[in-house]
Amino acid sequence: MGEFDLDLQTAEGELDEPTGSGSVVLGVLDGTTDPDEWIMHVEHDDVLVLNVDGDLNELAAGFAREVRDLGGELMHFRGFLVVSPPGREIDTDRLD
Repeated sequence: MGEFDLDLQTAEGELDEPTGSGSVVLGVLDGTTDPDEWIMHVEHDDVLVLNVDGDLNELAAGFAREVRDLGGELMHFRGFLVVSPPGREIDTDRLD
């Protein structure tokens, strides 16, 4: 068997840094949180999972457009609003 030379330290240095360092933030969308706070979370690469307590359109009006303008996504799913930051797609393929 031939000699195998693997330099793990060099290989580790060549790896890309992980992306998506944000957190998953659970909350309640009921109008008590300033919409700018939700936008700030998206800007910091957080994914929001918000339990909707009230009229979704009214409650999300203060931040939905800004999130979309940033390149984020919003999806209403089973009473929750899922909000992802730019570059983090919400995969709905398993919902069919």
